[in-house]
Amino acid sequence: MAAISERLPANVEGPFFVDASCIDCDACRQIAPATFEAREGQAAVHRQPRSAADLLAAQKALVSCPTASIGDLEKRSVAGAIAAYPDPIEDDVHFCGFTSESSFGAWSYLVRRPEGNLLIDSPRFTAPLVRNIERLGGVSRMFLTHRDDVADHEKFRAHFGCDRVLHADDVTRSTREIEHQPEGLEPIRFAEDFVMIPSPGHTRGHAVFLYRDRFLFSGDHLAWSPARGHLYAFRRACWYSWSEQIRSMERLLDHSFEWVLPGHGRSIRLPAREMHLSLQKCIAWMKRAEPG
Repeated sequence: MAAISERLPANVEGPFFVDASCIDCDACRQIAPATFEAREGQAAVHRQPRSAADLLAAQKALVSCPTASIGDLEKRSVAGAIAAYPDPIEDDVHFCGFTSESSFGAWSYLVRRPEGNLLIDSPRFTAPLVRNIERLGGVSRMFLTHRDDVADHEKFRAHFGCDRVLHADDVTRSTREIEHQPEGLEPIRFAEDFVMIPSPGHTRGHAVFLYRDRFLFSGDHLAWSPARGHLYAFRRACWYSWSEQIRSMERLLDHSFEWVLPGHGRSIRLPAREMHLSLQKCIAWMKRAEPG
């Protein structure tokens, strides 16, 4: 629970506030940009909610905050915000909310399918979200993009009995019991509409997942840069190999998609052709940014 005694001075006056425990994960600014913005290396309230829609968005940010750093002095019910998750993005793809501090607030996604629902990366295992996912049909399989964003994968496995998938090169002591540990660089088709594409770079075993040739769940491999106006990669958060990440990005040119849905960073929807051109711009920028 956010502490009023730790309220950041950058917040405007009013009931909503961010306290000093904020880790600047960016989730609240994406969920409720009308209320939250970046100030002095953390998030802060720049405008109090002015409408019912603003209030709901701010409450959705509050329940999703990985460090419980957002407070509301009026202590209004957040039942509507809790019920909103998993939050529809488009078609049968949903944002789970309830981000986890152990994955630095990484976003995770639920895909509803008649053949069985898929969970991409792990949200926080919390009773309200679990109940909501149960009502949507549960989870048949969990796909993990990389070692950093596994969060509460063991709890979801225990509760839903879902198989998990993580590339072998990213398996650690905490994930050694994962049921499927693919190897190599070749894409793996887990279903007619769902493909795993190994994408080493950010980590050695990073992978992205492509659903219906439309939705790319990109983990920490790829995101949208509003400032640059094209797709980009995290140069300062490349833990394995920048040159490998460039090669992974080049292999991604063989695939078509309209959505980029990252774990960290901004999502984007573009027509497939525009997305392809944006990916080419990203690769050109990456090569300029390559050391040496």
